[in-house]
Amino acid sequence: MSSLHSVFDGISLVQSVDVAQLLHWHLPLDLAQQFKDPDFAGDISRTWNHFVKTGQVWAFLGGLILGYLVKTFTSFG
Repeated sequence: MSSLHSVFDGISLVQSVDVAQLLHWHLPLDLAQQFKDPDFAGDISRTWNHFVKTGQVWAFLGGLILGYLVKTFTSFG
């Protein structure tokens, strides 16, 4: 603990905030331009269409039915 304390003895809170601000202002300016506006309805629609087109919906429904049958026939009561 004393070694950690001695590392931070020479750095004041104001100096550490100044360093953080300096690093912040050197971020690339086009960083916000790399993100697109969210289209939640479109994303859900594309995901559902892919889920149906690849047949995963049938595997899911078959798993539900098979799981229900196994649970029914293996339960006592």
